[in-house]
Amino acid sequence: MPNIKSQIEYLIDSSSQIIKGFILFLLSFSGLLTAFLLRHYDYNGWIIAGMGVLAELVALILCYLIFKGHLKKEEEPEPTEKKGKKS
Repeated sequence: MPNIKSQIEYLIDSSSQIIKGFILFLLSFSGLLTAFLLRHYDYNGWIIAGMGVLAELVALILCYLIFKGHLKKEEEPEPTEKKGKKS
């Protein structure tokens, strides 16, 4: 059973991934939060829908950029060995 100190070190090491996950979570609900905020300030439905869609588009672009950087693999060419007879 791992001890508490190793678990805390693991959380500290993965803090950047936890922050990215929290940002992605907020971005996924940004259109809904925008709609609630505009509804609270008594805007009409067209403005609420337009701003909600605009907020979701911005969030979608930001999520794409975050995922692109996160999933990008650095591809290094593997050394190939020549098998066969030397002449």
